[in-house]
Amino acid sequence: MDKHGSLGDDDKGLGKLTMKESYSKTKLPSKHVRGYIDLLRPFTLLAPFIVSMSIIVASLVYSNVAVPSDWWVTVGNASLTLALVNAASNILNQATDWKGDRISKPYRPIPRGIIKPDEAQSLAYILYLFALLRAVTVNVWFGFFVFLIMIFTVTYSLPPRMKQYLFLNQVWIAIPRGFLGILAGWSVFGDPLQREPLIIGTIAMLFFIGGMSTKDIVDSEADKTTGIRTLINTFGVKKAALISFPFMFFPFVFIPALINMGFLESYLWPLTLLAFLSCFIFYLMAKGDTESKTLENIHAWSIMYVEYIFFALGFAFLTIFAGILNLPTLL
Repeated sequence: MDKHGSLGDDDKGLGKLTMKESYSKTKLPSKHVRGYIDLLRPFTLLAPFIVSMSIIVASLVYSNVAVPSDWWVTVGNASLTLALVNAASNILNQATDWKGDRISKPYRPIPRGIIKPDEAQSLAYILYLFALLRAVTVNVWFGFFVFLIMIFTVTYSLPPRMKQYLFLNQVWIAIPRGFLGILAGWSVFGDPLQREPLIIGTIAMLFFIGGMSTKDIVDSEADKTTGIRTLINTFGVKKAALISFPFMFFPFVFIPALINMGFLESYLWPLTLLAFLSCFIFYLMAKGDTESKTLENIHAWSIMYVEYIFFALGFAFLTIFAGILNLPTLL
């Protein structure tokens, strides 16, 4: 196994199971098809799929609308569409950043020569178009938010290439993945301009502004070489962790205050507990978290995505079962 966790050519085992393993281990499907699969970065697609599904179902219950007989089809269609947009952005980012990936992520399919950059970029455009066509079949609001998400993700990687600008690069990811993603999911059955999705989306956005620092630690030298400024390669890991921590911590801590002011339902107070997980992410960053041997980044990055999933699942669970749980009030 090399420093990036890639296993040698002689270790065939069960075939290529993770992104970092050698393509020589590929049995079925072919190396080229497996390269396409790796371009999608399947682990990162779990969050938008699970989160959007949770938010959509929560909006259906919260909005108290008539439940259509095929509601589950609509939920699956909309959730898959948001995951496809995320997949397209993953591919476009790799197609435009392959020079940096040769330094920090040489195990990816483009640096390894399995997929060509222009081939990957074409695939990204196809997925974007397919996702947009699917989105407009759900409803106008959903199609609108998906289009906005696409604008943010495309301009992150292509001119004006917001990825290269300090701090703006984190905001540019946080808006579509946090705020717009929540509003898109809510719009499937509910009113996206309601107070609840706007506040929950803002919490998610603020969390991502801080949490996205975790992804830049492994890419620090590559980003610096390719002219990309991040909190990590500008201030160092520990200072970047201190700057990022308030964005990950205080949105959850302020939930009781938002409840007290009447902006959120009282049954949502358990979401405050996620602040402890934010503290753990900060701890991992500050102590010098190391890169995972199987996933693409440090452990704090993985936990950041897990926390976001917990946030959405927790919000959906509390919203759906609020009348049954009868949770004690916090204030």
